[in-house]
This record gives sequence, structure tokens and C-alpha cells, in this order.
Amino acid sequence: MQYFFQLFCYLSFLLILGVIIRAKVNFLQNLFIPASVIGGVIGLLIGPEVLGHFTTSIPTQWMRDISMLPGILIVPVIVSVPLGMNFSIKTGRKEVKSILTTTFILFIVTFLQLAVGFIVNFICTKFLNINLYKTFGAELNTGFAGGHGTAGMIGRTLQDMNLDYWSIAQGIATTTATFGLIGGLILGVILINRACRNGNTALLKNPAHIPIDLKRGFIKDKSKQPSIGNETMVSSSIDTFAFHVALIFSVSGLSYILLNLFKKYHIPILSSLSIWAFGMILMIIIWNFIKSKKLDWAIDTKVKSKISALFTEFAVVSAVASLPLKAVFTYILPIAIMVILGFITTWYCILLLSNKYFKDNYPFERAISMMGTSFGVFFTGILLLRICDPEFKLPVLGDYSLGFSLTALIGPVLILTAIKLSLSYDPLTPALLFIFLIIIFIFIIRYINRK
Repeated sequence: MQYFFQLFCYLSFLLILGVIIRAKVNFLQNLFIPASVIGGVIGLLIGPEVLGHFTTSIPTQWMRDISMLPGILIVPVIVSVPLGMNFSIKTGRKEVKSILTTTFILFIVTFLQLAVGFIVNFICTKFLNINLYKTFGAELNTGFAGGHGTAGMIGRTLQDMNLDYWSIAQGIATTTATFGLIGGLILGVILINRACRNGNTALLKNPAHIPIDLKRGFIKDKSKQPSIGNETMVSSSIDTFAFHVALIFSVSGLSYILLNLFKKYHIPILSSLSIWAFGMILMIIIWNFIKSKKLDWAIDTKVKSKISALFTEFAVVSAVASLPLKAVFTYILPIAIMVILGFITTWYCILLLSNKYFKDNYPFERAISMMGTSFGVFFTGILLLRICDPEFKLPVLGDYSLGFSLTALIGPVLILTAIKLSLSYDPLTPALLFIFLIIIFIFIIRYINRK
């Protein structure tokens, strides 16, 4: 146990190092690179993949075990998603229409990224004679819309299927997540500057006025430091943070126990579920039970989000630090093709649909927030939106948050479905399925926005 504590101490050091470097280096501030990614890159450089070729570095065994952490940490992250969810929305037809349109655009982007990934697999395998593993392609959506933390999910899923290339797939997903995060932020800032100059932003008139706190990554003014949540428990009984962690871990642990029983007795369908998918289903049931007993006051969504963010930070730094560079470079051409096509198709899809269905309802702000989460994570979208709307005066944030919540709930299941289809048939099968779903969802959006 002491060994694993030492691993977390090492990862904590990398996180602190990332915070310090982000606070000191203007270049990284302007790109809004998260401290966990910076720390992970430092860990990669001083690890056996780089420094280890020249001198003594971090032990190889450490890196092997650290590479397992994203797949473990993603379980409580995804299990916690339904906890505290509240889909109560305004009753006005216009507000409901905006929320549903945002949700379906995000779903279309998810389908599109999965389709592009598997089409690249099909083309490279059939026409370019590049030998790719059957599930190559799922990493685009996993890395782009899922982020570094979700990269562990694809590794865990393939590992549970006893596929020996799970670490390579996790590394490629981490690579696409890095390209997506950095590229999305750079592209986002460029697009915001251009839109501001062309008068396409509703509130922003001078893009140079980006709050310094956003760049540095910390808030010095105590009066401006936000609260991380409400204390729903009395500390003489149990700490609120500990209570939320205990609940998330309890559901995660119960998921392992039940899933092992299902597999032992070969229960149809349930025995084939991955641990994170089953855990999320179980949390939905438990959260609805909590609400039915009117105990939902015990859950604070801010506290829950901070716990999820804590696990995600460690998942990100461990995923980047343990990136299998040699294996990833073997697939550099299909990765490059997939990432470039992913950037182009994702942005123009979001832009086209936003301009069409949010024509007089802040189309650019909606597009830039959806682009942020489709290339990075939820908070990337919030960051780009905050540049355009510093005080969140526009109705965009509420619609975007609810839309993201729904896609975050279903997205992992879609990735799992794509992986299973590619293994059972070929890469073209999931691609065709998602193209069909894109067409269906476009018709749904048109129906929602009918006059």
C-alpha cells in the first residue's frame, strides 16, 4: 500500500509543478493549458520513454502502474455523473427548444467524431495498407469530446475485453485529447478574435480584455474566490466531502461486486457491461431512490463536481505521464489524418447548425461553447464562453450545461457500442450506424425548430 501512496505523491508533485509552470510561463497562460497536462508532460519527459534512454529516470514499473490509474480513476468519475442531476427546466417553449437543439447538436458532433474515426480506420486498412487494430477510431471522440480523463475509459474497456493493445489505445486517446485540448483552445481564441472584429459577438468588444485570473490559473483576491459548495453534513458526524466520496466509492464498489456476480452466473446483457457503464446505471437508480425519499438535500452538486474533478486531475496527469510514445508514433499517420479531419468536420458542423437554428439567438457564443467541449472538456467550453460573456449574462450557459449533461450521460455508452460493433463486424459498420443517426437527429432538430 505504501508503494501506491508513493505513486500518488509523485503524481501530486507533477501537478504542483504544472501549477507553478503555468503561473510563470506566459506562453502556456495564453494557451490556457491545464496544470495537469503540463505536469503530465514533465512526467513523460523525465520518465523511461524519454530521459530513460540517456540516464537513470523514473522506474519503468512505476510507469506501468501509473498507466493503469486512468482506467481505475475513470470509474468513480463516470459513476458520479448522474449523482445530483436535476433536469428541471423552464416551461417556456423557446427555452425548451434552445436546450433540446443544443443537446441534439452535441449528439450529432458525437456521432460525427465516431464516424470520422472509424472511416479513417476503414480507409487506412483497406486502401493505404496500414495495419490498424479493429477498434482504432473510437479514440477521436474519446479524446476530443471526452478528454484526457475519459482516455482511461477506453483503456479500461479494452482491458476488460482482454485485448492486449489497450495501453496503445489509451495512449492514442490521450494523444488526441492533447491535440484536441490545445488545438481547440488556440482555434477558439482565434475564432473569438475574428468574430469580435467582424462584430459577430453579442457582448465582447475588445478580445484583449481576458481576465488575468483565467490566464494565470489562480485567484489571488479572496473576495473573488468562489465557494466549492455547501456543507450538507455536520463535521461532528462526518465531513461533507468525505460523505460524498464515500457515497461515490460505495456505488463503485457495489458495481464491482454485482458485475462479478453477473459474470459468474453468465447473466445475459448485464454480464457484458463494462464496470463504468454498469456503475453509472446503478448510480441513476440510487440517485432516483434518494430523491424519492426526499434525501436529495444531502447531495451538493458543487462538492460532487469537485470530487469528480479531483479524480480527473490525477487521471489526466497519469495518462499523459505514461503515454507510450514509441507505440503512438507507430500510428502517427492515421492519428494525424483522424485529428485533422476531426477538427475540420467538428467545427463546421457546429458552426453550420448554430447559424441555422440559433440565427437570432447568440449563434457564435453557442457555437464556441459547444466547440470547446467537443475538442476539450466541459470547462473548456465554459472558458471560451467566459471570454465572450465574462459575467454569463447570456442564456447560453444554462442551455449548454443541460445539453452537455445529457450527452455526458449517453456518450460513454455510444463509445462502448462503437467498440463492440467494430470488433464484431468491421470499422465501416459503426461508421454507417453513426452516419444514419446523424441524419435522424438532423431531422429531429428540424422538427423541433419548425415554425
